[in-house]
Amino acid sequence: MGNEAAAMAQGAEQSGEIIHYAATEIAPGIVINMQTMYMTWIAMAIVFVLFFVVSRNPKLVPSGLQNVMEMVIDFLDGMMNQNLGEKGRKYMASFIITLFMFILISNEIGMLPQIGVHWTSPTNDINTCFALSLLIALSAYIVGVARQGLKHFKHFVQPAPGFIVLHLLDAVTKPLTMALRLFGNILAGEILLIVLYQLSPWIIPEFWVMFSLFIGFVQAFIFTILALGSYALAFSDHEH
Repeated sequence: MGNEAAAMAQGAEQSGEIIHYAATEIAPGIVINMQTMYMTWIAMAIVFVLFFVVSRNPKLVPSGLQNVMEMVIDFLDGMMNQNLGEKGRKYMASFIITLFMFILISNEIGMLPQIGVHWTSPTNDINTCFALSLLIALSAYIVGVARQGLKHFKHFVQPAPGFIVLHLLDAVTKPLTMALRLFGNILAGEILLIVLYQLSPWIIPEFWVMFSLFIGFVQAFIFTILALGSYALAFSDHEH
């Protein structure tokens, strides 16, 4: 993978493309963006290593990385309790925490220095963002049916049957807007960073990197909040 990554970094420079996806046709009509695949695997590996390191030898009085991770988990626990209730939090905690961490790392990995490897965020690829938003939409229905049966779909005709059109429109547009919001913000940040490095390689890009790291966190937070909103219907009977 190291040789392929180096080759892709060189290819990105030679191609003149701002964002190099390394699109590869694996079968007639089937194209995979290999750059996105590599960066996705790296992001998943980083998330796994973070959780492994923190959980390997936890301390009663946390410090360093353990302290940061516990702050993030406590923050997410509060959001889940507020939106899903206690039962919903226990049911969805592992997935929501992993989702947030994956999106956060995916958003930030594109800010790494372009030395030897063409670092890009997996979330600068619309395919990744659509995959994440469709995962949320479909799994929300699965969780809802698992907990409530087919009664889960009664909200489509509430408060009156005539509202079914609006609810169906919302069901279609919500994953679309979630994906486009995440994709647009991350892609725009990386493109502007590359342009700034070309125009002024000192100082200004560094400030933009810090701002982009903040934006990456905000976008991970927004996506997670919207995901919790999708799952809230499945736990609408929880006690506040």
